[in-house]
Amino acid sequence: MSLLQQDIDALRVKPLSAARNFINNKWCDAQSGATMDVTSPIDGSVLTSLADSDKADIDMAVEAARSTFEAGTWSHMAPSERKKIMLKWADLIEQNALEIAVTGVRDNGTDIRMAYKGEPLMAASTIRFYAEAVDKRNGEITPTSKDVLSLIHKEPVGVVGIIIPWNFPLMIGAWKLAPALAAGNSLVLKPSEEATLSTLRIVELAAEAGLPAGILNVVTGRGASVGEALALHMDVEVLAFTGSGGVGAKLLEYSARSNMKRVYLELGGKSPNLVFADAPDLEQAAAETAASIFRNNGQVCVAASRLMVEEPIYDGFVKAVCKHAENLRIGDPLSLENNTGALANAMQLEKTKAAISQAQQQGADLRTGGEALHSESGGYFHQPTVLANVTGEMDVVQQEVFGPVLAARSFTTEDEAISFANETVYGLSSVIWTKDISRAHRAISRIKSGMVQVNCFSGADVTAPLGGVRQSGNGVDRSLHAFEKYENLKAAWIKL
Repeated sequence: MSLLQQDIDALRVKPLSAARNFINNKWCDAQSGATMDVTSPIDGSVLTSLADSDKADIDMAVEAARSTFEAGTWSHMAPSERKKIMLKWADLIEQNALEIAVTGVRDNGTDIRMAYKGEPLMAASTIRFYAEAVDKRNGEITPTSKDVLSLIHKEPVGVVGIIIPWNFPLMIGAWKLAPALAAGNSLVLKPSEEATLSTLRIVELAAEAGLPAGILNVVTGRGASVGEALALHMDVEVLAFTGSGGVGAKLLEYSARSNMKRVYLELGGKSPNLVFADAPDLEQAAAETAASIFRNNGQVCVAASRLMVEEPIYDGFVKAVCKHAENLRIGDPLSLENNTGALANAMQLEKTKAAISQAQQQGADLRTGGEALHSESGGYFHQPTVLANVTGEMDVVQQEVFGPVLAARSFTTEDEAISFANETVYGLSSVIWTKDISRAHRAISRIKSGMVQVNCFSGADVTAPLGGVRQSGNGVDRSLHAFEKYENLKAAWIKL
């Protein structure tokens, strides 16, 4: 479907209902009656209100999830029936994709083209992938003596808590929701208070598709109240989270303080992008380097925010990246004339500005960008920024900015490049540009990251796992391996 400005404009002014909790397939206010404003990053206007929930609402949602799980409403449903409902859900999301995407953009500022493809359409594709796998999750028989039968069963864990971020709530949400549901679990979902509206819409469509009441429950509100209550709940077996390392550490603490639930974390990154002089196409590498950090204003967990370029081509390559950055059209994310939208909130804008200022004070060379934009709009916009000649001790190298900021430096040897790549506490993603397949294999082995991309920045297919090492997390989203987070293995030893 081609996007038309007139269709987008019709949806951007559509009144939005108050966002409420969705428990047992019913809309309900926070039990306290508290609400909070939902503010648009495009112009700072108040879009609607959001239920500002607390522990009482989490208790209600977990009780609904537990009762339906134990009743077998979904967990004991024939796999073919679960598959049918999930496929219908994906169809409904796709049929309503533009409305969902525009709602999401109004809420978090992502460029409409990226939001349309990367949010509802990607979510629908992910749900279909796991739906098709529902009836193909076979158990195992292990080798034993002839008078014993040894079976391995794959069972749903029970109640799964899911906490998703604001940058790509539907795409990342689907990476967790779909395998957890396909495995037969009941869920309690806590979306970010910075991007809730599109998530509530697809959950409503799940009920319309026939998902039984109590299987997918949503509680909205602040992380400090709702997220903490979910993580501490004694009746949640697994918690899956995407977000910051600081929050991830708290969730591990809450697990230890409660029932020692399994906690899976996809956390921050400071992904290295290594460009060798023998890269097969330096212009393509420059274009994809710019895209890898400046798409969605750098608000991407795998953003390649650290650029290392071999010394002989360093200056020319940085200039080429700057040119691509300067050609980006930044502004209203619902206008097809632009290709980069707003930062998600005022805090992200201030964090970006502070990181650039600090880097310059520490000696980084500002090559392009560095300024906020369109302040008269009331929204949160910033120029794509390239900082050159950074060093390893600088904060902009060591700490995730989650904004449109690229930190560049040169290297002289392969060993030095690998050393630079591994000098942070993170290990989510990495990129290598080289014609030398032996060098690529060496780098893949030596770089500490959950994903390595060679001569591209496009490893986002649902068939490939995404997960971090070190302080970027544990476990994986995407691929059939994601089922492992939401299933228990049970051994049955039968005397014949």
